[in-house]
Amino acid sequence: MKPWMIIMLIVIIVLIAVVVALYFWGKKLEKRQAEQKEQLDAAAQQVTMLIIDKKKLRLKDAGLPPIVMQNANWVMKRSKLPIVKAKVGPNMMSLIADQAIYDMIPVRKEVKATVSGLYITAVKGVRGAIEKPQGKKSFRQKLSEKYKKMSEQAAAEKKTSSKKKK
Repeated sequence: MKPWMIIMLIVIIVLIAVVVALYFWGKKLEKRQAEQKEQLDAAAQQVTMLIIDKKKLRLKDAGLPPIVMQNANWVMKRSKLPIVKAKVGPNMMSLIADQAIYDMIPVRKEVKATVSGLYITAVKGVRGAIEKPQGKKSFRQKLSEKYKKMSEQAAAEKKTSSKKKK
């Protein structure tokens, strides 16, 4: 066999081994995530709260209890988490929101939230539905809106100038 064929064969075997290892590691992580979701659902309770502020902060800046900082791994200590400051009953609390619902949480409004420990998993409006935020507009959408507005203005100016000539 030629040397380049041997090298290609070794590279293909290594890539196949990596793909198989990632497959089994992913299955293991899926099982662990399912178990954690079951635990969160078991400890969940409905709470009415007034949302005061929401930000993405580092764990040390969030104002969470010290036990949370001690039990967090090194990745969580360095990453930014969606933190919600809320008034639950007479107490002010800092809670961690689920990334999927963070954008839906309204600021300075009263909501009924499903809370599991310090973790907000779901939010419903107390008085009516919660408005879903609109996504950011792309550069192309902004340009097309600007073009429409300018063309409407030009058409309006053309009409007024043609009326003045008559």
